[in-house]
Parts: sequence; C-alpha cells; structure tokens
Amino acid sequence: MPTGEPIPMPPCETLSRVSVTLNFSDILTASYERCRILVFKYFSMTTRYIKPTESELEILQVLWARDLASVREVHEELAKSKDVGYTTTLKLMQIMHEKGLVKRDDSFKTHIYQAAVSREKTQRHLLGKMINSLFGGSPTELVLQALGNHKASPAELEEIQQLLNNLKNQ
Repeated sequence: MPTGEPIPMPPCETLSRVSVTLNFSDILTASYERCRILVFKYFSMTTRYIKPTESELEILQVLWARDLASVREVHEELAKSKDVGYTTTLKLMQIMHEKGLVKRDDSFKTHIYQAAVSREKTQRHLLGKMINSLFGGSPTELVLQALGNHKASPAELEEIQQLLNNLKNQ
C-alpha cells in the first residue's frame, strides 16, 4: 500500500458514528510507539533491580557521596585511586543512565548526574545475593566470617551488641 494514502479505520464501538482516516505511516508510527511503550513497561515491571558492575559501583559511590556531579568530577575522583580514562567514565555513566542507575540533567551544556538507586537498597540487594550465594542463605555464617577475619573496634562491637539486643526484643 503506498504511503500517504488515507486508510479508513473501522469505527470504534463507543464512537460508532465517527469515522477516522489515517495515513499508513501514521499507523506504523502509532503501532511502533505503542509497542515500544508496552515493552518498556513490561521490562520495567519484571526487572526489579539491575545489579551494577564493579565499575558502576565505584561511580555510584562518588555520586552517593556528592549527591550531584558532572562526568569530569566523577572522573577526577576515580582517578585518585585508579587509572581510568575520561571517555571510559563518560561511556559508563551513559550506560548507567540507560539502565536507570543514574539520573541525568541535560538542561545545561555540562550534564549533571545523580544516583537513581539508593545506597541502602543497593547494599541490601547485594548483601542478600552474597548471603544466598556464598553463605548458603545463612546471615550467621556471614557475621561469623566477618567478625572472625576482621578486627572490630570496641565502638563497632557495641553497635553490633545494640543491634542484637534490638533484634531480641522484637
């Protein structure tokens, strides 16, 4: 069917007296847009959490500490502890934006980024995965391993004791 020719659309049940004509390209565009939105909604609902890579976690650490930052600021912070190229940081942050891990304000020439996932939610998710995969689902095994291999300060031990007391009282 040639593009640009009007195609009569069957009347809608609720609007039985109204007849609509659209171009073939209009129908294709509308169908594509409807499919794109449905696919996006489907994947948004079924994909609960996107696990950040190690490099993405490093970027998130900077954003959590600063709240808002440009690519240059994130890059400079990362460069203090490892050899990383600016374009690598830029590309990673663009990918993170596509994944929904960061938000981007592009209303200015310099894009400003902000973490779209909270530190707490990310910690809970990654810790839960680690407990299940490394410690057979046992939080006790995790705590014993952590306290057995790492020296806790008296203040940390006190904080742990308070947490245990609170858990006992619940």
